[in-house]
Amino acid sequence: MKKVLATLAGVALLVAGCGSGSSGDAGSSSSSAPEAKTLTVYAAASLTESFNALKTEFEAAHPGVTVKYSFGGSSTLVQQLTNGAKADVFASADQTNMDKAVQGGVINGTPTIFATNKLTIATAPGNPKGLKTFGDLAAPGLKVVVCAAQVPCGSATQKVEKNTNVTIKPVSEEQDVKQVLTKVESGDADAGLVYVTDANTAGGKVAQVDFPESAQAINNYPIAVLKDAPQADLAQQFEQFVLGAQGQAELSKVGFGPAAK
Repeated sequence: MKKVLATLAGVALLVAGCGSGSSGDAGSSSSSAPEAKTLTVYAAASLTESFNALKTEFEAAHPGVTVKYSFGGSSTLVQQLTNGAKADVFASADQTNMDKAVQGGVINGTPTIFATNKLTIATAPGNPKGLKTFGDLAAPGLKVVVCAAQVPCGSATQKVEKNTNVTIKPVSEEQDVKQVLTKVESGDADAGLVYVTDANTAGGKVAQVDFPESAQAINNYPIAVLKDAPQADLAQQFEQFVLGAQGQAELSKVGFGPAAK
């Protein structure tokens, strides 16, 4: 009987010891978990696909960090930021809207150009209207959609019109380039002026008609950390990530050109 009691007592001590060790390990694991942080990025709509790919890579390299995007027309994003919207990073589709952000006092430091882009004509698969040139967009009865003038793709369109003496009479002017693309994809428009990157990422949903005059309206894409950014250190890291090898590789995949040296 004494031997049985001694054995049971030993087992009890062993179980207690194991329980104590497990509790200690759990506490250690919990205390070493990375702090949860959210990085908020305001970015031009044309950056949607490439920046979503970068989100996965950046989050993998920064445990505990979640990248939250707000995509839209650069002019709309600047208005939101100057009206008090809180974010960490702003990536514009042109220098003009970045300059407005600087003038509005919401940018910290000097913006850096990280990519370039140019226009192309998006039309229905197979190009049923037989469009070949920029001038074809002025054909009577052709339903063309463009970006509004204050949007980077809209100002680029106006620049090409001026340089070619071609006047397009659009059936609608959209607030960002993705809305133009959607109009073409849905059949609401025969053609739309979008960036080459948007046509590339649309896959077989549209046909792409390039035109040489697009080289006269290259858009520079600047990025900057915002003043009073809630995650200022992370914002700097994200900017450098976009400018670095991984960021440039993702941008190149969809057709963005490199920043001019």
